[in-house]
Amino acid sequence: MKISRNKVAVIGAGLSGCEASYQLLKRGFAVDLYEMRPLKSTPAHKTGDFAELVCSNSLKSDVADTSSGLLKTELKMLDSLLLKCAYETRVEAGGALAVDRKLFSESVRKNLEKYERFNLITEEVERIPAAPVIVATGPLTGEKLFDDIKSRTSDRLFFFDAVAPIVDASSVDPEKSFESGRYGKGDGYINCPMNKEEYDAFYNALVNGETVPLKDFEGKEVFEGCMPVEVMAKRGYDTMRFGMLKPVGLTDPKTGRRPYAVLQLRKETQDGSAYNLVGFQTNLKFSEQKRIFSMIPALNHAEFLRYGVMHRNSYLYSPDCLTRTFRLKGDDAVYFGGQITGVEGYVESIMSGLLAAIHLSRELDGLPELVPPKTTMCGALSRYITLHNKNFQPMNSNFGILPAVEGRDKNERRTNYVARAVSDMENYVNALNCDEELSR
Repeated sequence: MKISRNKVAVIGAGLSGCEASYQLLKRGFAVDLYEMRPLKSTPAHKTGDFAELVCSNSLKSDVADTSSGLLKTELKMLDSLLLKCAYETRVEAGGALAVDRKLFSESVRKNLEKYERFNLITEEVERIPAAPVIVATGPLTGEKLFDDIKSRTSDRLFFFDAVAPIVDASSVDPEKSFESGRYGKGDGYINCPMNKEEYDAFYNALVNGETVPLKDFEGKEVFEGCMPVEVMAKRGYDTMRFGMLKPVGLTDPKTGRRPYAVLQLRKETQDGSAYNLVGFQTNLKFSEQKRIFSMIPALNHAEFLRYGVMHRNSYLYSPDCLTRTFRLKGDDAVYFGGQITGVEGYVESIMSGLLAAIHLSRELDGLPELVPPKTTMCGALSRYITLHNKNFQPMNSNFGILPAVEGRDKNERRTNYVARAVSDMENYVNALNCDEELSR
């Protein structure tokens, strides 16, 4: 039996909340989207914009046979609005999908405001409102709302996340840098080379740099995907040279040789006026960031438009409190989306909001649960964060969470992973469309 089509409340205008809003609007629901910014901000956000990208402007690889590329392919098949906006506002970044943050946010908002049934409410939500609702407040959920969520879920986990600085492109020394993607593939990067002597001085300053004390937090867990550069450096002298500063595939045209170490700057805006320091998430004090990062020759006179910061990310112990449809266990139609569920990454957050909206709409229409196959990246991620795991922690898309496939080597297995996932996702989308057509 169908439940009457109610107005749905979506809490949070981040990536997940905006995607969820679109998926509900296109299915005929009215949406009240609640967002506390700009009335109240967070330690990481800088604006009140929709779908603000906090840590980086990159949505990772767009190459089809990568796990990130596969997830994007699946979301295209599911008609993701935010991916459409990302491609419309992309900046050059080699094989990655990177965007102009401001234009991206503007595009998302413009597309949502096309719907008469869309209503933005700018206020802080302190308690989960009456169902139906999707909570997509992210890892920086306000304390009062998170206390309410905690009272309904029992668990509260967190790790630490960090943001990289952004510099004015005109302040990067062109005589001490060069433009090129690795192996000459792709544009959008400025490379800042260092010789051994320069790297030694930079390394020593970095590992001894003064950081911001982590207040009010009991632990010091750091998510590997956003490891502060100073923490990475302390793991060993060569750790950065095999990580974010690896010179592989880059030849300095001024010397004709591969540098000892290379910092890459990636376009932050479509007009190329600003660049971010790739892999340089940091918890250094602002004065230390200016002093130490300016030791890299190309950044000797760099103007920093934004310094890096570190903040706490909170998330649920989803295996105990969420079903594979992102629904809070219990009687009410309360769903969660985004990083608060334990998915990690921009595109993963978009995915969870998209699926939460699909699953909620099916419940309101009296349709049975229909989850993506575990052979798809969407299905595998949904399954991973809701299956019991004593070492549960946030998860990115990766081939390791998919059921194994046959293949002579890694490349053939990746090809087979993608082929199987795309075929199974096509069947899933067809089933969704068929059900929705019959329910109208």
